[in-house]
Amino acid sequence: MNSSSTHRPIRFFHQGEIKNVAGLAPTTTVLQYLREHAAGCSGTKEGCAEGDCGACTVLVGELQKDGKLALRNVNACTQFLPTLDGQALITVEDLGSAAAPNPVQQAMIDCHGSQCGFCTPGFVISLQGIYERFLEKGGEAGTRPSRQQLADDLAGNLCRCTGYRPILDAGQRMFEAPPQRLDLAPAARALAELQTDAPLHYAAPNPAFAGREDQFHAPRSLADFAALRQAKPEARVLAGATDIGLWVNKQFRDVGELIYIGAVGELREIRREEFGGAPGLWIGAAASLEQAWAALTEAAPPLRELWLRFASPPVRHAGTLGGNIANGSPIGDGAPALIALGADIVLRKGTAQRRMPLQDFYLDYMKNALLSGEFVEALHLPLPDLQQTRLRAYKISKRYDSDISAVCAVLSLRLDAAGLVSEARFVFGGMAAIVRRAAGAEAAVLGQPWSEATMAAAALALSQDFKPMSDLRASAAYRMKVAQNLLKRFWLETREQAPLAASASSIWRAISLEGSAA
Repeated sequence: MNSSSTHRPIRFFHQGEIKNVAGLAPTTTVLQYLREHAAGCSGTKEGCAEGDCGACTVLVGELQKDGKLALRNVNACTQFLPTLDGQALITVEDLGSAAAPNPVQQAMIDCHGSQCGFCTPGFVISLQGIYERFLEKGGEAGTRPSRQQLADDLAGNLCRCTGYRPILDAGQRMFEAPPQRLDLAPAARALAELQTDAPLHYAAPNPAFAGREDQFHAPRSLADFAALRQAKPEARVLAGATDIGLWVNKQFRDVGELIYIGAVGELREIRREEFGGAPGLWIGAAASLEQAWAALTEAAPPLRELWLRFASPPVRHAGTLGGNIANGSPIGDGAPALIALGADIVLRKGTAQRRMPLQDFYLDYMKNALLSGEFVEALHLPLPDLQQTRLRAYKISKRYDSDISAVCAVLSLRLDAAGLVSEARFVFGGMAAIVRRAAGAEAAVLGQPWSEATMAAAALALSQDFKPMSDLRASAAYRMKVAQNLLKRFWLETREQAPLAASASSIWRAISLEGSAA
């Protein structure tokens, strides 16, 4: 493949047929296409236009090796239309009708889960995704989501009218009717046909620049992507568009030529791969956040809450861990976890590969060690030995779900046979211009017993490690106090004598348990 390959239309399955779209800007969002260019598809709404409210939620289906479609709910407001190439798009119009609602829609009606109705299509689409997933796993035999599972799955949908109780009621009620799943067979057959298409090279005139065409490339192999990236170092690499989509929606930025990595199979791989002679995990740069965090949590269960609170399911289904790391936000939740686990970042330029500890990748605010024409290929980390390692992850934010961290802390330490700290990794996000380790706090605990006095010395050292800033999320003083308190919480949960269970130190867990009981 090369940049001179023949351009072709964007091709995807929608409303019972393969759509061929040309002439629209590559940064046209799926939401704009539905509301402005697809007849009768105004059920998908624009609320926030930044992937927070869920009014624009749609289902995207991707053909799997077994010939079935894997469905994921995503935010149509941030997804660029060319990323749909070779996939299926399902909107609320593809479900039941007013005369014959399907079980999900009927449950929302019966449980009074809709008031003004603006957000309702997004909720229905997310619930439909849950419905399909549980029935696929044998829901006919009695498998049902708990209210907490429903709440976690709906974390990307906001309702300001009805409240969540009737919507959660509907999520349980929808399984009481006879199963009525979506007929995905026509879409699967169409996607099988689309697999024979050449890789997408798409261009369309840019009305803001006379005579200019904006180009979108979607290579399908790592070698082709590496060559294209080296040939076009000024082109922007696009993964899930959960960040770049906001640059277009909110900042009206000109993002220029785009190289999309979502079709590069090698970059989506997650596999067990030896790290320094020990078991390790390889996470390709284009692996979705949801899949990457699932793999991380399987290897390190203490990261589970951080996974569930990282953005929302629609964002995690579209965004990638590689993109989260490459963008390098100081309040991104991916880097603290990976640095605490001792991850390397694997970089590539053409056929040349290099790697470095992730903690060395960040140079300054939004600046990293990438060279021109180079890209992130993967994250590679050792699997933690939780028999020897004490690991916790904490996220402090104004909202519990789908919010940006004020402080994120991922803390890890190991004790030797004498009970002294032999290794410590205290990693904080939101405390500096980059995510970084608390070197002074780590030094304060090394070689010391893991005692309250040692913890207090580490907390005191934090004031030398960081000089946090004040912003809309938190003041500098609050951030420092919270970081010190999180070190104390870590000690309480991991001390030698009578460690506290996580449920004993988390108000959210207590509320969740009360809600489940109710």
